[in-house]
Amino acid sequence: MPDFRVHYLPPVADPKEVILSADESHHLVAVNRAAAGSTVVAFDGRGNEWICELLDADKRAARLKVRFAQKAKAIPFRITLGQALPLGGAMESIVKKATEIGVSVIVPLESERTQVHLDSDRSDRKIGKWQTSALEAAKQCGNPWLPEIAPVTAASAFMESAKGYDLKLIASLQPGAKSLKSVLSQYRSAHNKAPLSVLWLIGPEGDFTPAEMSQSRTSGFEPITLGPLVLRCETAAVYALSVLSYELSA
Repeated sequence: MPDFRVHYLPPVADPKEVILSADESHHLVAVNRAAAGSTVVAFDGRGNEWICELLDADKRAARLKVRFAQKAKAIPFRITLGQALPLGGAMESIVKKATEIGVSVIVPLESERTQVHLDSDRSDRKIGKWQTSALEAAKQCGNPWLPEIAPVTAASAFMESAKGYDLKLIASLQPGAKSLKSVLSQYRSAHNKAPLSVLWLIGPEGDFTPAEMSQSRTSGFEPITLGPLVLRCETAAVYALSVLSYELSA
């Protein structure tokens, strides 16, 4: 994979030349030190890529010549992460790791034990920051697909409204939670195929409340154990998504 990747939304379907935004130009030329003649991959976050040559290393409006276009192969399954808002900057880390793993949608959730509560202005700013985190991770790992980051939603309302998934999972510390392997095996036996769309909910510090866990079961979620140890929410998210992605790829 070439060293340089930039985000670009083309105004036409088949661009022959790319003029980057000021932010992308600065990052490419000033931060990454790309020089004229460098190979640069421009991507739109929707699977479209343009393999380019850097013609003009302008820090404010870098100009690229398109050599050829290509369409990345889509991941054959969709994972949606419903993540209860953690404290501090942990959500940015979770977004980055989820992007590297190939998650399709990230839904930030306010649960009963969530200690972070956002008004509409702060929510919009946070979503913008998380989108930037996703973009940074996509550039670093070469993922041509950017995850959708949904608006902040109340956890109970999201559980109740979540429809259209082959499987709905929730990480659980409660007795009786099943292993992911057993739940996937049951699904494959019943449907003769692996699930193509999976929703996984991860709780906040202190986990979801008993009332929320009860709501999840009523809404069709399977409680899944992540092992005998109590994990921090950001560790739980990365662990859960990694194991699920591996199992669905097998």
